[in-house]
Amino acid sequence: MAQKNALGRGLGALIDGVEKEKLEKKVEANLDLDIGLIEANPFQPRTNFDDIALAELAASITKLGIVQPLTVREMGNGRYQLIAGERRLRAAKIAGLSSVPAFVRTADDQAMLELALVENIQREDLDSIEVAISYQRLIEECNLTQEKLSDRVGKQRSTVANYLRLLKLPAEIQLGLRERKLTMGHARALVNIGNEQQQIKAYYRIVDEDLSVRKAEEVAREVQTEKLKDPGKVARKEKLNQDFSQLSEQLTRLFNTDVQFRINEKGRGKIVIQFSDSEEMERIFGMLDKLNS
Repeated sequence: MAQKNALGRGLGALIDGVEKEKLEKKVEANLDLDIGLIEANPFQPRTNFDDIALAELAASITKLGIVQPLTVREMGNGRYQLIAGERRLRAAKIAGLSSVPAFVRTADDQAMLELALVENIQREDLDSIEVAISYQRLIEECNLTQEKLSDRVGKQRSTVANYLRLLKLPAEIQLGLRERKLTMGHARALVNIGNEQQQIKAYYRIVDEDLSVRKAEEVAREVQTEKLKDPGKVARKEKLNQDFSQLSEQLTRLFNTDVQFRINEKGRGKIVIQFSDSEEMERIFGMLDKLNS
């Protein structure tokens, strides 16, 4: 029985002109490769790997092994280059494994890029900007139209177009998306605002007031029709955001965890100190007790 493809679509759907029978002859399953012989994928589009998630995966690998083999290509001289599975490879190194199970495929550079991009897009933990950048790279570097891209990744063309539109947002808002300060739904509301200054203004209001997507859509409509009656008030608000941003950075360094201020236009708000588990919460409480005494 043929091994199920890790991407869920089949390489024939990803690489034009490759016949299924020929492709299957180029695949060797259930190989156990020395981990030191596997080089990183130079086309890996993913730049952020969560240390906690990697540690959890490493613990799982230590207990259960690698359930889904890596995918590599042969480079000659007994070495291999990773096509897909960088998280598994990194976690395997953390777990102290000397070898890993792998499939060996024949793929050129474009196929390598396409496979790496598509594998990442299929992951559920990518932020929307990472997905958008991957879509854009597939279009530009693999010479795909939006129609062909939507077929490659199994998404509707409108979905692909919505992600690509995010790359037109100001860098400040794109960073907010990457840091998960707002969702894709919030960002879509901001995209509909034509003016960059108004987009940023609406962005800060959404984040400061922790608005829902529906409220964000209302804000976007308001901003589009609003005239700036008090430029001084806008300047004061921008200065306030800058001051709180600096204070947030100082507290983040003090507590060694993310600290955010959420302030509305009336000056009311809250301070949010994030923690990942009960031990970190106890550590923060201990620091607060010391500061209070």
